[in-house]
Amino acid sequence: MIFVTVGEQLPFDRLIRTVDKWAADSGQEVFAQIGDTDLIPNTLKYKKFLEPVEFQEKFNSAELIVAHAGMGTIITALEFGKPILVMPRQAALGEHRNDHQFATTNEFVKLNYISAALDEAELISKLNNHVELVRCSNKTINMTPSSRLIQAIQDFIKK
Repeated sequence: MIFVTVGEQLPFDRLIRTVDKWAADSGQEVFAQIGDTDLIPNTLKYKKFLEPVEFQEKFNSAELIVAHAGMGTIITALEFGKPILVMPRQAALGEHRNDHQFATTNEFVKLNYISAALDEAELISKLNNHVELVRCSNKTINMTPSSRLIQAIQDFIKK
């Protein structure tokens, strides 16, 4: 199952429409958290919002996460070792107040932690190869702070 999430702040209809179209053509099982929108997907199973426990269940059972380029979603995917394909929101399309999600995407792509699609055509292309994305992705992050970081913080506080 592929789990799509747009976060809780803003709808991201362009992402949902694109994945909905792809799911209809592919027959792949997809569940989406679509946010506060009037858009009704034709193919996707969906809910506007999920309770934390239900979100965690969907996240854990997914073979691939597809999402906006939100830090919380990216870090959660990396924490749990889930492959993630992100599409940043575009300010020019009214999807966000600025283009910070492009900067987030670029940095995580440089680190080879995520896959990214910058537009609908690229998203469909990458979804068509989602098995390869899943197979090649094994990136995780350690959520335990390093002793060096802890020491630096302690030193800063003592000043």
